[in-house]
This record gives sequence, structure tokens and C-alpha cells, in this order.
Amino acid sequence: MAEEIIKKEEETKKDEVAEKKAEDLNVAKKAEDVKTADSAKASSGREEDPKKKVKKIKRQIAKGRATVKCSYNNTMVSISDSNGGVLGWASSGLLGFKGAKKATPYAATQVVANVSEKVRKYGVRELEVYVRGVGSGREASVRALANNGFDLTVIKDVTPIPHNGCRAKKPRRI
Repeated sequence: MAEEIIKKEEETKKDEVAEKKAEDLNVAKKAEDVKTADSAKASSGREEDPKKKVKKIKRQIAKGRATVKCSYNNTMVSISDSNGGVLGWASSGLLGFKGAKKATPYAATQVVANVSEKVRKYGVRELEVYVRGVGSGREASVRALANNGFDLTVIKDVTPIPHNGCRAKKPRRI
């Protein structure tokens, strides 16, 4: 009877040892799987975690600020929010106009159409327009902004004007 009890205890000990070995093997396999998964993520350069997807919220901005720079050679238009963060911009060179055609009123209207298309997704309705420069696209760009569905609240000329400016050249001696 005592021998039977001893045999049963030995069998249970053997079973316990076998279970521990199996658990240790499972833990080791899981650790290897984690290491290989980490190395695969590191080698691919990106992490694939479905839980961490964050939906990007589109900003809705009612009032904006349009800055139009018309030089003799080019026309540039940028629309920003009231803090100065640029929402969209374009220039006549960006649209493919070359040479003297960049400074034309037609190029200015095309630039404004391009910028207004970029900014449409933000929901901008009202614009304050600040015009800088002496180019021929000044009037055309302001008209194009009005025709593209924006309400213009302010139109201001901010062309820099020198107050006495640079020193003049010395007079020629003939």
C-alpha cells in the first residue's frame, strides 16, 4: 500500500515536471515570436498596430487672409487663416506660365482659381485681401477672388514705400 502511494507521488511529480517543461517551451516560443515580430517591424520601418489609428479632423475656417504679390515678372497668391498659417498658395510660374506671360492679368486669374480650389476644403468664406507690388495682375487677382465665391471684407494696398530710401547714385561727370 505504501509502495502504491509512493508510485502515485512519483507519477504526479513527473507530470508536474513535464507540465513545467511544456510551459517553459511555450514561454520561450512566445518570446521568440515577439523578437521576430519586433525585428520584422524594425526592418519594415513601420508599425502595424490597428488600435492606434487616429482620424484626422479637417479644420473649418470661416475667415481668411489673402496675400497677393504682383511684381513685374510674377504673380503670387497665398491664402492663410487669421493666425498666419498658410492654407494654400500658388504662383503663375507654378502653373506653367513662362517669361513675360507670368505677369499678365490672365495668369493672375488662373493663379487665384488654383488657390481657391485648394482652399475650398477648409470652408473659407470671408477674405481680407492685402495686395503688394506694382504688377499688372493686381486688379485681375482681386476681381478673380470676388468671382470665385469669396466675400471680400478688406482690400488693402501694402506695397512697401521707401521713406527717403537708399542713397542715390553720384551724378555723372561729363
